[in-house]
Amino acid sequence: MDKICIVYTHSKVGDLIWQLPYIESISRFHNTKIDLITRKETQAKSILGDLNYIHKVEYNTFRKGILYWLDVLKLFIFFIKNKFSHAYILDKVNKPAIAAKFAGIKNIIGPGIGKQKDWLTISKFLSESDKKLNYSEQSQKLLKLNNIPIKNIYPNLDIKLNNSNINLDIKKLEGKIISFGIDSGENFKMWYEEYFVELAEKLYKEKLFNYIFLICSKVNQSMAQKIINNSKRKYFIDCSNVNLVNLMAALKKSSFFVGNNAGPLNISAAMNIDSFGLIANSPISELKYSKIIPITPDNYQDNVWYRNREGMKNLTVDKVYYFILS
Repeated sequence: MDKICIVYTHSKVGDLIWQLPYIESISRFHNTKIDLITRKETQAKSILGDLNYIHKVEYNTFRKGILYWLDVLKLFIFFIKNKFSHAYILDKVNKPAIAAKFAGIKNIIGPGIGKQKDWLTISKFLSESDKKLNYSEQSQKLLKLNNIPIKNIYPNLDIKLNNSNINLDIKKLEGKIISFGIDSGENFKMWYEEYFVELAEKLYKEKLFNYIFLICSKVNQSMAQKIINNSKRKYFIDCSNVNLVNLMAALKKSSFFVGNNAGPLNISAAMNIDSFGLIANSPISELKYSKIIPITPDNYQDNVWYRNREGMKNLTVDKVYYFILS
């Protein structure tokens, strides 16, 4: 039986989620569960625990410089210990391929962009021009070159609400619930707090919810508090202190999600929740392999980056409100 390891070195949760269709396709092709190596920042052990095609998740830091070589040594030891028949590398980083080569893995498959190709065992690679493709498109081409069929290009993610790690307050909450994703790792992608307050008031008058989960990182807890303090209502629930398991549980109890272009938006869409993305300053074309429903300003231009939060003011509350109602 084949024993498969997949390496993905990017740290953003959303980027990892977009790779799930290709990870699942590799698992199905080999008819076995896979081991996944990724960064701790993705919290993959928490969010991927209920996926039936993943056997185990291991973390590696993938640092730069001499410390990177220490991480390669860890990979080498992990490869030797587990005796994998195949190592798939879903990005162009070459050092995991080096570790796999020295560990004697017979099948080392990756994009082969740059020097990585020198350490792979395959003969067909992506071209240097393929660096312009997004990460999903690179993985699609990689699998096509290796005759691995892709059943579904959209990520699917789930969590069971009986998970013992889920907060009882989230489990017990009843009524109509929606979620707002109010922050982002990039400031220019964030809608304004007062806009969320106004949108909530309009949706409340339509009787679309009883409670709203405010989803953001602990670093941006002040944003949740600003929304709560600026509203005269008591329907907001601050989720800035919850971990990703509880964030997913909150999303699963939500009838829909409205939020900035960030990790929670990708998670929500992958969980098959109606997920409205508030986008004014970044391309919606990069979302075409997700189920995200983008809401953009009337004057929006795709494939244009505008790295100033002021641009988010072009997306009005009325535009978002009427789009959701429609």
